[in-house]
Amino acid sequence: MLIAQRKLSMTQVLACGALIVTLSMGIRHGFGLWLLPITQAQGWDRGTFSFALAIQNLSWGFIGIFAGMLADRFGAFKVLIGGTFLYAAGLAGMALSTTSLTFALTAGVLIGAAQAGTTYAVIYGVIGRQIDPAKRSWAMGVAAAAGSFGQFLMVPVEGFLIQGLGWQQALLVLSVVVLLIVPLAFGLREPGFGGGAVPARREQTVGQALAEAFRYPSFQLLMAGYFVCGFQVVFIGVHLPSYLKDKGLSPEVASYALGLIGLFNVVGTYVAGTLGQKVARRKILASIYLGRAIAISLFIWAPLSPLSVYLFAAVIGMLWLSTVPPTNAAVAQIFGVAHLSMLGGFIFFSHQIGSFLGVWLGGVLYDRTGSYDIVWYLAIALGVLAALVNLPVREAPIVRGAPQPA
Repeated sequence: MLIAQRKLSMTQVLACGALIVTLSMGIRHGFGLWLLPITQAQGWDRGTFSFALAIQNLSWGFIGIFAGMLADRFGAFKVLIGGTFLYAAGLAGMALSTTSLTFALTAGVLIGAAQAGTTYAVIYGVIGRQIDPAKRSWAMGVAAAAGSFGQFLMVPVEGFLIQGLGWQQALLVLSVVVLLIVPLAFGLREPGFGGGAVPARREQTVGQALAEAFRYPSFQLLMAGYFVCGFQVVFIGVHLPSYLKDKGLSPEVASYALGLIGLFNVVGTYVAGTLGQKVARRKILASIYLGRAIAISLFIWAPLSPLSVYLFAAVIGMLWLSTVPPTNAAVAQIFGVAHLSMLGGFIFFSHQIGSFLGVWLGGVLYDRTGSYDIVWYLAIALGVLAALVNLPVREAPIVRGAPQPA
């Protein structure tokens, strides 16, 4: 069992965690705005840019597993500090890259590793350990809503920086801005980690926790649903601006749409986190995925106009990151919090494999067919599938030592 430790205040955890996620996720959500400026300046096709961001998502997911292990073992503070400096280096490298290889290494590998150490898996580990279970899902919703507010706040700022300074200088400015995470990380220094304190003792080793999780069918179903989540949101986030420009709409429409997604996601994630304290999380997740499939279908079949774009952005924003609180709260409920960051990292890796395919296929299929239609239809079909696979999830805590359900 975890040794009892003095806990951080809930206000401190939520304030610092929310601001960190706001910066980290907010900057990342605007990367789609750089697709056309960078590819046009460098003479690259969209597949080159998409491949770098696909690598970013894989790097984020894979390294996130180990970032979660480190955060569970040594505390979130050290992981956050390392991730922040990687983020700054990656943004600067993204601005200064002159070849597709260096762009893939900086925008892809470095920033992906940085996001692994500064986003949900690490922050949710602190929330799981420091906040009472009765308020855990709600608190995760608050943190996810902060990431959504970051999108609403940062996407227009990034668009303004690109227009005012040019895409290279805008990235260099962001590489300095992201360093604001460092002082915020001090607010998440947990008692029992570092400073000579003895780390909390756990009833399971890492290997035992992983073996238990991967034998449990509900963990596999949650991973499958999160794969679809990654495919949908990253494809839309990166390729929507280009899709709209291809259809003759102005770049401002895309910037406003991404901002609206972030604004409405503040509401969606908060509501999902709050409902997770009262309603079965499997039902919340199934409803979200089905709702996405319906929203995408109506968007691509209805006549396209700025109004239809803004309506789509509002609806999809309500469903955007609202999967995050119920998914992570379900993992904490089933397996406990001792290895929450690590288990969350594995589920998120599945999300990032979906992200890789969503952003990469978007670029490749566009280059080959001149259209995003195939990927839109894939996003619809996967949404229906994700709704179905989440319905059988069992959320009851595992009774260790008892036979586990087949």
